[in-house]
Amino acid sequence: MKYVLLLAALVTACATKETKTIGSIERIDAGLDNLISKDASIEILGEGFTWSEGPVWVEKENMLLFSDVPENVIYKWTEEKGVVPYLTPSGFTGTETTSREPGSNGLVLHNDSLILCQHGDRRIARMNSSLDNPIANFSTVASTYEGKRFSSPNDAVFKSNGDLFFTDPPYGLGQQNDDPEKEQPQNGVYRVSSTGIVSLLVDSLTRPNGIIFLPGEKKFIVANSDPEKAIWYEFELNDKDSVQQGRIFYNATSYVGTEKGLPDGLKADKNGNIFASGPGGIWIFNQTGTVLGKIKIPEATANCALSPDEKTLYITSDMYLLRLRMRD
Repeated sequence: MKYVLLLAALVTACATKETKTIGSIERIDAGLDNLISKDASIEILGEGFTWSEGPVWVEKENMLLFSDVPENVIYKWTEEKGVVPYLTPSGFTGTETTSREPGSNGLVLHNDSLILCQHGDRRIARMNSSLDNPIANFSTVASTYEGKRFSSPNDAVFKSNGDLFFTDPPYGLGQQNDDPEKEQPQNGVYRVSSTGIVSLLVDSLTRPNGIIFLPGEKKFIVANSDPEKAIWYEFELNDKDSVQQGRIFYNATSYVGTEKGLPDGLKADKNGNIFASGPGGIWIFNQTGTVLGKIKIPEATANCALSPDEKTLYITSDMYLLRLRMRD
């Protein structure tokens, strides 16, 4: 299979001592100096993937996991061994699919379990094995709303009370527009309560994708991966976790086409600074929406993950896995 050949190439690359770098840092606001040192560079940790996505740092195992969505594989990166296959299949467990992106996309940890957004199986699933002994056996967390299947759950985030918020665009279907297999009338943002009840929170976005909470968990941000509405939206929750209002956090539509990429995955640090993939790489905002700077990457960038100490940012960008040591 393709991932076996890719592994050989990755092992060869990791065997060299030379550190390959890519891209640059664009400093727009002085506040960026508090986040990224002026001598920081973007390292290439692995390359040759079809479309890398969904990175998550697993502190207990000191490893990074990420998806190659079209290849239906999850990879593991460690400092000692570099990139190696971790789990396959990751998002489609059947025998035949028309999807161009059947694998897992967003990955998230909860109670020492790996939770996967599975495009091909059209569900949120839990891996039924320990993190240090992965097995492609899954149980369903959520697969339907009002009796209709999801299209292709894309990204997810847990609230501290155990509720799971996730997005469901059509990217994992065989056709993104007017696919006869699409059952949900909207491309929605959903919540799965800790007791398993699925609720629709937002039905107005054209291509909901990445999702994060801001500190305090009263607000969440959703990236809209639509070239005609390339917008990050902010939504405010009431005391019952229903959306009470929404607003445009930042509109990047004018940048589409000038540089590769769209609003996609994003992460927030403990101070509310936001690292968001968008046109040209990773955009860095403070929580009021001021652009502090950009991590400029020449390929379309999908997502990112912070290390536990928030000093390192791991980035999935098309065929690359990247690392930015932001500060000492």
